[in-house]
Amino acid sequence: MTEISNTPSAAQEAQGASRSRLWRLMRYIPLIAPVLLWAVPCWVLLHTGQRWPLPVTVTGTAFFALGLIAMPLAMARGHGRRQQDRASIVGDTLLGGSWVLFTWSVLLGVPLRLVLTVAGVGDGQGRARIVTWTVLCVTAVLLAWGYAEARRVPRVRRLDVPLPRLGAGLDGTRVVLITDTHYGPLDRARWSARVCETVNSLEADLVCHTGDIADGTAARRRAQAAPLGTVRATRALVYVTGNHEYYSEAQGWVDLMDELGWEPLRNRHLLLERGGDTLVVAGVDDVTAESSGLAGHRAHLAGALQGADPDLPVLLLAHQPKFVDRAAAHGIDLQLSGHTHGGQIWPFHYLVRLDQPTVAGLSHHGARTLLYTSRGTGFWGPPFRVFAPSEITLLVLRSPERSTSP
Repeated sequence: MTEISNTPSAAQEAQGASRSRLWRLMRYIPLIAPVLLWAVPCWVLLHTGQRWPLPVTVTGTAFFALGLIAMPLAMARGHGRRQQDRASIVGDTLLGGSWVLFTWSVLLGVPLRLVLTVAGVGDGQGRARIVTWTVLCVTAVLLAWGYAEARRVPRVRRLDVPLPRLGAGLDGTRVVLITDTHYGPLDRARWSARVCETVNSLEADLVCHTGDIADGTAARRRAQAAPLGTVRATRALVYVTGNHEYYSEAQGWVDLMDELGWEPLRNRHLLLERGGDTLVVAGVDDVTAESSGLAGHRAHLAGALQGADPDLPVLLLAHQPKFVDRAAAHGIDLQLSGHTHGGQIWPFHYLVRLDQPTVAGLSHHGARTLLYTSRGTGFWGPPFRVFAPSEITLLVLRSPERSTSP
C-alpha cells in the first residue's frame, strides 16, 4: 500500500506564505488608499517645480490635508453605525473627486510633463504650471459630466439574446433588467419615478430587479423605492437580493418588494408560458446572504431549480456575476446580474475585474451558459459616473426557430 503524506510540500508552504502576506497587506489598504488619493495629486500639482506664491502653496496643501482627514471621517459617520446621510454625501463626494483627481494627476499629469519637456515648451516652472492647470480642468470637466451622467435617467440598452433551447412560442419575449438602484442619502424619488415610467414604456413581458435596491433600510428609503410599485409587465415582476440588502435588514426589503407587487425569487422559480412553450425563471439570494446570519438566507441554486423540468430553458437572476460558475455547472441558459456598475468611475473597472469574471455586457461561460452583466441603473456612493454609463436593459429572447404566430 502506498503511504500518503499529509505534510504540505515546500511549494504549498511557499504559496500559503505568499497568500498570508497578501492578506496582511490588504488589511492596510483602507489606511494606505486615502493617503495616496490625496498626497499624490498634492505633490504633482503643487510641489513639482510650480513655485507658486507661498499663500497658494500653503492653501493648496491645507486643502489636500483637510480632504485626507475629512473624507474617511465623513464616510465612517455616513456608512458606519450612525448612517448620517449628510456625512455620507460629503464623504462619498470627496471619495469620487479624489479618485478622479488622483487618476488624471498620474495618467495625464506625468506623461504631459514628459511630452512638454521633450518638445521644449517653456521652462521647468512653466511646464509644471501647465500640467497643474490641465489636470485641474480635465478633472473639473469629468466631475461635472460624471455627476450629470449619474443623475440622469439611464439610456435603454436593447439586445437580442439567442437561446438555443428556447421554444418558438417564446421567441421575442421582452425582458427588462434594472439593478443597483442604490436609493440613498441623495433623495432620488423623482428619478425613481422617471425610471419606472421608462421601464413601462418598454412593454416588457418580464421585469427583473437583480438587487442592491438601496443603501439603508426599507423603512428609511421607502419613499424612493415606492415608484417601483408602478412598474408593469404582462407576465411577472421578479426580484433577488443584492449584497447591500444584507447591510440594511434584507428581510425588510424582501417584504417591501413583495408589498409593491414584485415576486422575490429567494432560491425558487416560476414558470413563464407563452405560445405553448415554457421558460423557467429562477432566482437566488446574493452570495453574501449566508454570512449575514439571517435565518434562511443563502444562495441555493439547487433549491431554486427544485421541481423544474431539466429540459426547459432557464433564466436565472443572481446579483453578482461570479455566481456564473455555479450557473454554468448546472447548465443555466442565461444569467442576469448587476453589482459591478461597469466600474462606475474609470478606471475602477480594472479593480472590479479582480473580483468578478466580467464587468459589463454579454459573455459566454461553459458549454451553454450566457451571462448578461448590467452596468446598473443607479450609482453607489460617489454621485459620479465616468466612462461607465448607467443603463436600463431590454433583452429580447430569441429562439432558433422563429414563431410564425402573430
